[in-house]
Order: sequence, then C-alpha cells, then structure tokens
Amino acid sequence: MSDAIKNRYDFVILFDVENGNPNGDPDAGNMPRVDQETGHGLVTDVCLKRKIRNYVEAVEEGVPGYRIYIKDDVPLTQRDQEACAHFGIEDIKKIKKDNPDIDKKIRDFMCENFFDIRTFGAVMTTFVQGALNCGQVRGPVQLGFARSIEPIVPQEITITRTAITTVKDSQGKRTTMGHKFIVPYALYKVEGYVSANLARKVTGFSEADLELLWKAILQMFELDRSAARGNMATRELIVFRHESELGNAPAYQLFDRICINKKTPEVPARSYHDYDVHVDTENLPEGVTCTRMN
Repeated sequence: MSDAIKNRYDFVILFDVENGNPNGDPDAGNMPRVDQETGHGLVTDVCLKRKIRNYVEAVEEGVPGYRIYIKDDVPLTQRDQEACAHFGIEDIKKIKKDNPDIDKKIRDFMCENFFDIRTFGAVMTTFVQGALNCGQVRGPVQLGFARSIEPIVPQEITITRTAITTVKDSQGKRTTMGHKFIVPYALYKVEGYVSANLARKVTGFSEADLELLWKAILQMFELDRSAARGNMATRELIVFRHESELGNAPAYQLFDRICINKKTPEVPARSYHDYDVHVDTENLPEGVTCTRMN
C-alpha cells in the first residue's frame, strides 16, 4: 500500500433532495428524520457512509485492497476468519501468548484489504471477543449528522396500486392503498474530518484513498437511485487542507467561513439555485488552503 497521508483535512458536503425521503426513521413509520425541537431535517452518518461504501465497491470491484468489510448479507465474522486463516490462528483466545505482535499484524492485514476499515475504522467482533486490541480500529475519516439548512415539511403522499397481494383480496378489491413520505426540497450540510495522525499511526489511509473518497462523496448518489429517495445529488464539496499532520487551525473556525443564504427568504426553496453559497477564503489561517469541488 502507499504511504499514509501527511495532511489533516476538514470538509463540508452540501447535498440536496427533491421529492424524496433522504433517510427514513424506522421509529417514526419511515418518515424523514427530523430534529423535533427545530424542525430541521437530519441524515445520519451511517446512511452517508453506506453510500460511500457502495460506490467504492462498485467502481473498485475486484481491485486488491478495496474490498468492503461492512456490506449486506455477509457476516462480519466471515471476514474476520480470513485474517485468522492468513495467520494460521486456530484458537483466537490463546494466540496472544504465542505471538505478542499478533494484534498489529491482524489490524494491518484487515486495513490493507478493506477500504472501509482503512477509512472509517471498524469494530471486529471476533477479535474483541478474543481480547485482542486490534478488534476496535479507529478510522481517520469521520462524518457528523447532516442537517438541513432550513426546517423541512415532510409530506405524506397516498398512492394506489392495481396489483392485489392474495387471491382472497382479488375477490373483493380492485386496488390497494399505500403511502410514502417525501421532502419537496431541502439542502443539507454535513461536516467531516480526516486525521493524518490516525492514518499514519493506525490504518495507513493513503493519498490514493483520499482521492477515491473525494470522488465517492461527489458521486455517491449517482449509483443509489430509487423511487423512495427521489432526486438526490452532491452539490458541492468544500475541503480545507492543513499543511501539517495535526492541523493549523480549529475546524469550527474554518466551517464558520461557509455562509449559506436563501436568495428570496419569503419563498420556499425548491432548487439548489435558490441559495447563495459563499466561502470566505480571504485571510485564511496560515498553512490552510480551501478547494471547492462539484
């Protein structure tokens, strides 16, 4: 694998949804997630990381080092056993006595083979139960919750279908009723962080991995289309690059330089073009540069 990154990054993703449900809440009948106090829409970090994983798996299919650890219908212990087989481990609870360096060897093996462990980290149950320190890997890339710029107004849309589920229903019904939730339009912002320090010390997250991450963020909705999610797109990725490994300025000072305002406050937004996005790049802290991608 390539050398680990040497610079810290802080970044902001702007994405929007039109006539769709960006992230349903299973505890609320799958309606869009909402901050109950402010009415702002929410999208979890788990949801966004899933889309990044799916994109990487699709574009790097079969490429060594870019497999995905956390994916549908694949038990995590099955992935863990690959490391055990590679190192000839038969009893995970006794291996530590025979090989004191096995923690680092297993961690490095998993990071080298799985992009999402190298990027986001992971909790690997097999190794945790075996009392090995490598079972919990803290990844250098972290995302927060996405929050809509303005409060959202979820709408429940009633739908009908002509398909009848059972023979019994077909004798007395011609159609069945259903419903789906949509957000007519909302622009969301999520903040993220890339730690060069953790990349060097723990996972080996490289410059090539970083470029793939930026590409995945920009394109993650393009391979995730569904009727339920409507039209979603990453509108802009704003990246602050630090010259040093530990950073040259606090992240909040950089994020505060991003100002998003609606052009016509009294009219509900229905497009990304209804907003002005301004990034103050004047007099950035020494050692920090800003790049805008879309």
